[in-house]
Amino acid sequence: MPRFAESLISRIKQEISLLRVIEAKGYTPKRQGKDYAMRCPFHDDDTPSLIISPDTNLWHCMGACQKGGSVIDWLMQTEGVSFKHAVELLKNDLPHLAQHQEDEPKVVKRNTVQKLPSLLANDADQQTLLHQVIDYYHATLKQSPQALEYLQKRGLNHPELIDTFKLGYANRTLAYRLPQKNRQAGEDLRHQLQTIGVLRDSGHEHFNGCLVVPIVNEQGLLTEVYGRKLLGNRLRKGTPQHLYLPGPHHGVWNHQALAVDKHIILCESLIDAMTFWCAGFRNVITSYGTAGFTDDHLNALKHHQTETVYIAYDRDDAGHTAAEKLSKQLNQLGIDTYRCLFPKGMDANEYAMKVQPANKSLGLCCVKPSGWVMDRMRLKEKTTSITSPLPSRSRGQA
Repeated sequence: MPRFAESLISRIKQEISLLRVIEAKGYTPKRQGKDYAMRCPFHDDDTPSLIISPDTNLWHCMGACQKGGSVIDWLMQTEGVSFKHAVELLKNDLPHLAQHQEDEPKVVKRNTVQKLPSLLANDADQQTLLHQVIDYYHATLKQSPQALEYLQKRGLNHPELIDTFKLGYANRTLAYRLPQKNRQAGEDLRHQLQTIGVLRDSGHEHFNGCLVVPIVNEQGLLTEVYGRKLLGNRLRKGTPQHLYLPGPHHGVWNHQALAVDKHIILCESLIDAMTFWCAGFRNVITSYGTAGFTDDHLNALKHHQTETVYIAYDRDDAGHTAAEKLSKQLNQLGIDTYRCLFPKGMDANEYAMKVQPANKSLGLCCVKPSGWVMDRMRLKEKTTSITSPLPSRSRGQA
C-alpha cells in the first residue's frame, strides 16, 4: 500500500473540519459548551454520547462502544473504507496538497463556513446545477482507482467512452463541497439538489458508490442520470444495484447514432450498450431495462427514419418476452427487427468479456465490424443460439 506523507496526514487531521464532515452527512450535532454532542451511530444510543471537539478536531463516544479518533477514523467507521481510501477521499477536499505534501502543517481557524469555494453556483437553475454535479462526478472518476478498476473489469476502460459520455463516479464527497446547511446558501442549494434528485431528503447523495452515466438529449439538456453500484453483489441485502433520477425516464443515450446510421443496435442496459460502443459498434442505443423502451426512443427512431433495429436484450425469459413485444411494435411502423442471441443466460457485456476479442464476438452476434448489416432471421422465425467457441457463419444464419 503506498505510504502517505506524514505532513499530508497531519494537515488532513487539522484542516478538514470534522464537524463539517459530520454535518455534511446529514447528522445534526447539538452544541454542548465548547463541544458538540450527538447520538452515536455505532451502537444503540438513547442519549447523545458521542462528543465532537472542534478545538482538537477529534470525536469520542462516551457510551457503550467507546470509539473515537480523527476525521480519518470517522470516515473509516461510517463509510466502511480502508485508511488509504479515507485519506484519498479527504484529500479531494484539499487539492492543493498534491503539490505541497512536504509543507509544514499549519493550523487553520475552523468554523462552519466552508474554506474551499463551492463547486455549484448558488443562483444556477436546476439544469445548470445538474450539469455541474455531472462535471464533478466526471472529474472524480478520473482520479478514482476504484472506479477505473471497475471499468477495467467490465471492459469499459476506454478514454474516448469516458470523455464522450462524461462518465462519473459518486464517491460521497459532493456534500463536502457545498456551503454549510446552516447558511442560507447551503440550505438553498441542498433544496435544489433534493428537488432534482441528486440528494435525498436525508441529505445523502442518491448515487453514492455508483458509476454515473448522464443522458443528454439532442438539445443538450440533461434528461436522465443512471447509477450502477460498483460493489454489485457485495451490497447489503435489499440495496438496489441500479439507480435513476426520480420520475419517468427521458432521453436517448447516444442519440447521435440515429442521425448517421439507419441500422441500430438496441440494448437492454447502458453497460451492454457501452460494451458495443467500446468494441467499435457506435450505432447503439439502449432501453432503461426490459420495460424501459419509452416514447422518446420510439419517436427518435421514427424521426430519424431508422430502417433496422437489432434487439440485443439479455438471453433470458424477460429479455426474450420484451424483445418479442417490441418487435411487433416496431414492425407495425415499418422498421425491420432482428434478435441478437447470446448464449443462454448471458448479456452483451458478459458475452463480450468471455469471448474475446469483443469486436469479433459481438460482430458475429449482430453486425460486421465494418458496420454493414449481416443477414438475420426475424424474431418471428426460428433462431439458433450462439455457442462458444463460435463457428464460422454463412449468410442467413442466426
